[in-house]
Amino acid sequence: MVRSKLIGAILAAVVIGGGGAAFAMIWRPAIAAVDPPLPQSFDPDIVKRGRELAAIGNCNDCHTVRGGRNFAGGLPVPTPFGTIFSSNITPDAETGIGRWSEAAFRRAMRAGVDRDGRHLYPTFPYDHFTNVSDADDRALYAYLMTREAVHAPPRKNELSFPFDQRFLVAGWKVLFFHRDSYRPDPSKSAAWNRGAYLVEGLAHCGACHTPRNAFGAERATATFAGGDVDNWRAYAINAQSPAPVPWDAEALYAYLRDGWHPEHGTARGPMAEVVSNLSSVPSSDVHAIATYMASVFGPPTPERQRQTEAVLAQAKPPPEATVSPGAAIYEAACASCHESGRSPPYGGINLGLSTAIDGPDARNLANIVLSGIRPVEGERSPIMPGFAASMNDAQIAAVLNYLRARFSKRPAWRDVETTVEDARRTQTAFLQTSAGPQNAPADPAQRDKP
Repeated sequence: MVRSKLIGAILAAVVIGGGGAAFAMIWRPAIAAVDPPLPQSFDPDIVKRGRELAAIGNCNDCHTVRGGRNFAGGLPVPTPFGTIFSSNITPDAETGIGRWSEAAFRRAMRAGVDRDGRHLYPTFPYDHFTNVSDADDRALYAYLMTREAVHAPPRKNELSFPFDQRFLVAGWKVLFFHRDSYRPDPSKSAAWNRGAYLVEGLAHCGACHTPRNAFGAERATATFAGGDVDNWRAYAINAQSPAPVPWDAEALYAYLRDGWHPEHGTARGPMAEVVSNLSSVPSSDVHAIATYMASVFGPPTPERQRQTEAVLAQAKPPPEATVSPGAAIYEAACASCHESGRSPPYGGINLGLSTAIDGPDARNLANIVLSGIRPVEGERSPIMPGFAASMNDAQIAAVLNYLRARFSKRPAWRDVETTVEDARRTQTAFLQTSAGPQNAPADPAQRDKP
């Protein structure tokens, strides 16, 4: 009897102790609400810096639905566990962050916990934002608190059980979240360290360009080895890059600043949004990012250099003797631009140097052919019409197969027509689901472009 009581007491202690430890791991206190600060209470220079930092972090594109008010949230973010909708980060007191103090904002950035003490899903990349300095967090807070307040209630996430239980995020953090992980390297230049700080922090490049494990965390052993984003392939941006011509700091700067480079093509999909924002930030920051990323790519090996020279020498091989369906479509719809020899915007890019054609699958190229390429405002950038309305899936697949065979030395892609069907379906679904009527402006001029 005494032994049974002893065992019971031990088990009770274990349960109570385990429950207490779990509670301590999960529970975070709420931070008191504040009255929304007046916009004029912030230093204009700090607000300006916050605007630049928000552009580097691509905040507007994640927190704005197509046709909606800037930063009002509601953008669907698909994950393997369901769909998460981005939050309203305007200074609206009821549905945004208007009653958040700077301390509450900093906790969300550093620890992934909102003002009420709830753990945030890591689609908000606080595993990168934890590296942002106090001064930069302060500038971001000042910028967001001086935006137009938009009343936009949050959309309910569409997550399957048990992923809809936020307490699980606390366990995810124990396994995969490392706070304040960035450390400058005193052996490197100031530009390199500035670039590393931005890339590993606010710019969160690895969030798209690093593959993820079964729990949705970035694979630490495969940093920058490529990932999947919104039915686009975010290519490897390290030594594994599939680009026919190796990247260097000069090419990276031009691509990130202007959205295209003659030896690397044009930015499309989510990357087009990134370079659109980077066009508005100080060139020194873009140079710093390019400097750091060039070191991540590393110098090409002698064998890689020989391959590059061969690609450049054979970038425009003669047309095939036999005309395939894809070749005929290419000659009719594409060759007049891409074979003209003219520079953009009046001529097409050299397809022999296209990473999309040389990539591991046809997704990115299918997206480009379907939707086309819009010009970059103020730049002599490539322009291309979309062919979603004028070509069926079989015709587009034929063109993609032809481009792969003619302009790449890599093996043919598999199931290209299925890839085109998926791309068309995804684009149609995105246009339908991303139109958030609850916060759409009456006048497009009301959009606040940072």
